[in-house]
Amino acid sequence: MKPKTYEASEGKSPNPVDIHVGARVRMRRKFLGLSQQDLAETIDLTFQQVQKYERGFNRISASKLYEISRTLKAPIQYFFEGYGGHEVADGFSESMSEQMVHGFLMTSEGIELASAFPRIGNGRQRRRIVELVRSLAEEL
Repeated sequence: MKPKTYEASEGKSPNPVDIHVGARVRMRRKFLGLSQQDLAETIDLTFQQVQKYERGFNRISASKLYEISRTLKAPIQYFFEGYGGHEVADGFSESMSEQMVHGFLMTSEGIELASAFPRIGNGRQRRRIVELVRSLAEEL
């Protein structure tokens, strides 16, 4: 059975869960320094298929998600963590601020910054970077 593909001509858009799971795959893959080609070869797919998964255009089957989770050394639930601001358990839901941080960390730039920032050993330099970013954001 072919993966579910969402064609623009059909007027359908990807399911938000598929988009979220795909973004988490992309984030974890990049964090580990793997290319789409690297992941594709490991799980016996084309890099184009991995690209479609990461964009949410194709739904990832349970068996492929299992293979991806093993390759990316992450538990299955990792790919669903932080899904939306929806209530999850015991009345918990993410605040708008948490949703913004999560959204930022799902971007390539967010991953890169989150990975590099802790490696700056000088606390004063880290503080100056935070002040620079805050200043630039206020200019918008």
